Formats: sequence, C-alpha cells, structure tokens
Amino acid sequence: MNTRELAQRINGSVEVRLLWYPDIDRVELAVHDLATDVIFELPVAPADAIDAFYHPYAYAARRVKRPAATLQAVTDEFAR
Repeated sequence: MNTRELAQRINGSVEVRLLWYPDIDRVELAVHDLATDVIFELPVAPADAIDAFYHPYAYAARRVKRPAATLQAVTDEFAR
C-alpha cells in the first residue's frame, strides 16, 4: 500500500508522524516513544490532522471513551 509522510517531528524521545494512504484516502497518526519503544497509530479525520500532529496524546485521549484518560491509559490502549 502506498504511504506518504505528510509531516514528521521529534520532541524529546517521542517521534510523531502524520501519514496519508492515498489508495484508500486515509490519514493516520503514528506515535513512537523511542525511550520505551511504545508505538500507537490511529486514524485521523483530515480536518483534525494538524491538531492531532501537534497534540498527539491529547487527540488520542479524546478518542478513548474515558473522561479522565491519563497518558498511561492512552498509551496502554493504543499499544496493543
């Protein structure tokens, strides 16, 4: 499947990538904590792509159906 990287950044030990799959017109956020080797990926609505890219944990927490999701809960949820 074709993948295009729309944006990439590293902040501390966290690498964030915004990916687009043109064949299926899907945008995805990929987060990799280089220190712990925890990775999570989740689909992103195109309208939310930039917000998700700059605030990946906040975006992921909104997608977890718990009102008080912590960073650990988000990481655990998407690391599976």
